[in-house]
Amino acid sequence: MTLQRTLSFEPEITAFYCIYCGYMAADTAGALEIQYPANVKFVRMPCTGKTDVRYLLEAFEQGADGVYIVACPIGNCHHVRGNERGWERLKRAKKILDDIGVGGERLDIFFMSGSQALAFANAARTMTERIRELGPNPLKTNAEFGTRTVEQETDEDERFRGRRAA
Repeated sequence: MTLQRTLSFEPEITAFYCIYCGYMAADTAGALEIQYPANVKFVRMPCTGKTDVRYLLEAFEQGADGVYIVACPIGNCHHVRGNERGWERLKRAKKILDDIGVGGERLDIFFMSGSQALAFANAARTMTERIRELGPNPLKTNAEFGTRTVEQETDEDERFRGRRAA
């Protein structure tokens, strides 16, 4: 990737966070007027334990260049071990991303309490800088250059999400 292209690239990042620590950290950052990159789209969840591998992978399919999770501190989850379950699912998703060539380093998790507004802003900055160095999501790059994916080659109705009769 050229230097000019790197400087002009503004990554699209999706962040999943729980309604407890993650949301409170974001709210505290806003109340204290702590600046963080505006390119992060937030998805609020009841608990990071509800994060499914499919949600993480779907974010990349929908065009995110990077994805991260903001979870309660280890040992301090409001749903006992939800953050640990979310962390294990994230590890599986990272392996899948490595296997398909997208790169597991585009996915991360940050543990923080609701009072850690600066840590929340730093997580957004860290991911933005990391993804800016990595460049655009390879799935988007393929679409930009007209490379056909498996989905585009099928003639099936795009809206149909169930099973077809044999």
